[in-house]
Amino acid sequence: MSSTSIGKYRWTICALLFFATTVNYLDRQVLSLLAPDLSKEFGWSNTDYANITAVFQFVYAIAMLFAGRLIDKIGTKAAYTLAIIIWSLGAVMHAFAIPAGEATVNVLSALGLAVVPVSVAGFMLSRAILALGEAGNFPAAIKATAEYFPKHERSFATGIFNSGANIGAILAPLTVPWIAAKWGWQTAFIAIGAVGFVWMLFWEMLYAKPENQRRMSKEELAYIQQHDAPAEPGAVTSEKTSWLKLLTYRQTWAFVFGKFMTDGVWWFFLFWLPKYLEVQYKMQKTDIVLPLTVLYSMTMVGSIGGGYLPAYFMKQGMAPYTGRMRAMLLIALFPLVVLLAQPFGYISAWVPVLLIGIGASAHQAWSANIFTTVSDMFPKKAVASVVGIGGMAGGLGGVLVSKTGGWLFDYYKAAGSIQTGYAIMFSFCAVAYLVAWTVMKLLVPAHKDITDL
Repeated sequence: MSSTSIGKYRWTICALLFFATTVNYLDRQVLSLLAPDLSKEFGWSNTDYANITAVFQFVYAIAMLFAGRLIDKIGTKAAYTLAIIIWSLGAVMHAFAIPAGEATVNVLSALGLAVVPVSVAGFMLSRAILALGEAGNFPAAIKATAEYFPKHERSFATGIFNSGANIGAILAPLTVPWIAAKWGWQTAFIAIGAVGFVWMLFWEMLYAKPENQRRMSKEELAYIQQHDAPAEPGAVTSEKTSWLKLLTYRQTWAFVFGKFMTDGVWWFFLFWLPKYLEVQYKMQKTDIVLPLTVLYSMTMVGSIGGGYLPAYFMKQGMAPYTGRMRAMLLIALFPLVVLLAQPFGYISAWVPVLLIGIGASAHQAWSANIFTTVSDMFPKKAVASVVGIGGMAGGLGGVLVSKTGGWLFDYYKAAGSIQTGYAIMFSFCAVAYLVAWTVMKLLVPAHKDITDL
């Protein structure tokens, strides 16, 4: 049966997931792009900014642990709607993080507590709400993909909607500085945050469970369900997997450690790179548009190449887990070039941008593979729970990286050598993947299926 006779409505759903993920990353990046100007305007220290970003990562980490189970309980459509309402409200709230009143300042000053002109607590609250909603994006998108695509198309569909993260990272520097320059930083938060509500209207109109979808042909529904239908009853009636039980397996800890060590690197690049370019190279918000666009365009290459590399090894006869770990070892070598970002940064700002771009691309390649190590060894009913545990670990690792970075930058700025702080952080980003791979390999030297869950 041809693709034309089957129908293609499932790809409309994939497009919705792609745009939601794009909006997700747009909202996430507004603060980092405006951070250099906001820090100057409101007197934020690097520690203040680190605290604001760390709140997002901490709440995101905890929410990731529970998002999958909530989505299973209330359904994909309602859960995605709820998630985007929450994160869009959180995004808009940044514009209303008002300065502390004079009376509050006087009270805090009398208590010997330092305050900044703008309410850092207000930005922290906004980031927390943003994180709470954004944690639902990927679990909901993965569930929607499982509902609308047959097994052999799911990885391709997932790759398409996941590329929205890279597109969002590219669009943000192209739009946010321009909006802020023309209408002010508050408008940037409001305008970008409002896009989520527009997406929600299309989601409400176009999404329904496949069996209730009037826009989809019976042939396409049969095509989607042809292989999955027999397995569904078993999946529904199977017992939930205990988190405590999962923590008894080395395979779980291998994934958890890999996420803990490496997720923070991506968060660091995402949240701190604009400030780095401003501090190190005196770039204004309009100057960083092209470097960030180039850098995040590079990450798309990493995403595609990272997905292909293990398939190449498997074609050579390697088992899936063996081929994936071989690919991840090669990927882990690429971030080492970030070690050269500071020593050779005197040549041009483009040197660290391109070197960090290689490291960020390697992260996307690594990320595309580390999730699949779970499905290589765990039964399907346990995969989401293990991914949730690892997602929480990755978020907590991101909190640690942000807090450490903020402290280092303030310490070395006071010492007149903030470049040293960035050199230390870049060194960690460079070696994190090799450390993660080594520990993962020590914990799980060879493939072993989990069969007693």
